[in-house]
Amino acid sequence: MKTINKLVPGQTGLYLIAPIKTWLALLLVCAMFLTGCAAPQATQAVISITIQADGKELQVKVPAGSTVQDALTAAGVAADPLDRLDPPSYTVLKDGLKVSLVRVTEDFKVEQSAIPFEHQILRNESMPEGESRLVQPGVNGLQETTYRHLYEDGKEVSTSPVKTVVIKAAVPEIMMVGTQSPFGSYPLPGKLAYLLNGNAWLIEGTTGNRRPIVTTGDLDGSVFSLSPDGAWLLFTRHLKQDSTINTLWAARTSQEGSQLVDLKIANIVHYAGWKPGSAYVIAYSTVEARPSAPGWQANNDLNLLSMNRSGELRKLPAELDTNMGGNYGWWGMTFAWSPDGSAMAYTRPDSVGLLEPGKDPGAGVLKSVLDIITLQTRSDWAWVPGLTWAPNGKTLFTVKHVPTPGAASPEESTSFDLAAIPLSGGPTMPLVSQAGMFAYPLASPFQKETLGDDNYQVAYLQAIFPDQSETSRTHVAVIDQDGSNRRLLFPAEGAPGMDPMQEWGAWSPAPMPDTGDYTLAVIYQKNIWLVDAATGSSRQITGDNQVSRLDWK
Repeated sequence: MKTINKLVPGQTGLYLIAPIKTWLALLLVCAMFLTGCAAPQATQAVISITIQADGKELQVKVPAGSTVQDALTAAGVAADPLDRLDPPSYTVLKDGLKVSLVRVTEDFKVEQSAIPFEHQILRNESMPEGESRLVQPGVNGLQETTYRHLYEDGKEVSTSPVKTVVIKAAVPEIMMVGTQSPFGSYPLPGKLAYLLNGNAWLIEGTTGNRRPIVTTGDLDGSVFSLSPDGAWLLFTRHLKQDSTINTLWAARTSQEGSQLVDLKIANIVHYAGWKPGSAYVIAYSTVEARPSAPGWQANNDLNLLSMNRSGELRKLPAELDTNMGGNYGWWGMTFAWSPDGSAMAYTRPDSVGLLEPGKDPGAGVLKSVLDIITLQTRSDWAWVPGLTWAPNGKTLFTVKHVPTPGAASPEESTSFDLAAIPLSGGPTMPLVSQAGMFAYPLASPFQKETLGDDNYQVAYLQAIFPDQSETSRTHVAVIDQDGSNRRLLFPAEGAPGMDPMQEWGAWSPAPMPDTGDYTLAVIYQKNIWLVDAATGSSRQITGDNQVSRLDWK
């Protein structure tokens, strides 16, 4: 072959230009050489899997590293959402592994069943002992229950209820049983009203003279207060309505016949009361119903309503508009009129103070006279200290939360002292150390007959175990106005203590005619007891075992 040398213009030197065929042949030989030198490629491993499903066993081969789901796909088997795989679908397979697919199905069936009615007994002291009377026959209710039936490979494995709907509520059987009081009859000053099994009763003249005022059976006890002259009873009724906790009513207490007045006010949880020294002015504070605990959101407001002697109503300008209410304001606050009705005190989880009138309606100002260490309850309730006015309106008595040495924080302290707050100035005065969080003090009227002019006493609930006062039972104790002469009055030594209640009792409006002493009406074991504040002697006057509230005017 003849080689041709050619000088390429514009370049220095010579380039060898070989025929094209020669070069192609050379490249082909090199490629064959390189291919022969390359290492042989490995083939990917294949594993064998057994799938057990729908009563069959299927053999399938899949690449190593496949999952259970890959094997099912290769076998053409589909798993429904309820089906159970063993092992789970995301498991990486090993050779020879067995996969089990259990077919799971469900259905729902509705069944009706009866709701047995309850048997309730009402004890009535106006009926002879041993006598009974059917007040209301019982009727079974009806409910529908939806059951879920679960099947695995066609066999039922479980049945469980998933929903129950009451079609018709059961009506309880109510039997009235006579428990004619074995207790003596004693003369009684004023009027003593009490709440018995959802109805309001009144004792007047003597302890044996009692009669019903309201017999609707739906009083809930949130409010139960006699007007200063005893002519009207203010109370709340629980009506089964959506978003309504209760409604506020008034009833005339005269013997000529009861008159019920709907005050057109709803959702009263903490406070409603008569204004002293005025013809039927009612103050009240409202909440908004909520589905979550505690069942409301407090408005922390204070509104006024006027009612004449005929029961006609007139709204008055509000004293305090809705507000946040300070720490734990969602729980709410309560109020107390001064004895002459000229001032209003408040108590809430973080303070005790006075409500000062504002320039405009609803613009009242809350002025604290005692800051309270809020109690950390770690629950869906808040502690509000009890509050009472001295009969001269110069002092407030309350419960002060004080730090406990060694407590993790002041808010977790278990120490609560009974204290007096002089409104003329000066520091808060401790009266009783470790009284307990539910002391709920009650100041008596002036006891001129027994203690001299301008002297009075303060009764309160003394916790038996003060460092556990949230759950401790209590005794009724009494002190003089300066904290001296402390005595435990009731119950007697060795008897079970009282359950702590915010509305646990009331002072007699005047001395008892047969003893000349001022007396406390106390709710103990759901009955009313009269406790002599001077001697501590007590006498039971009801035996129904259903009393939950009382007031004495």
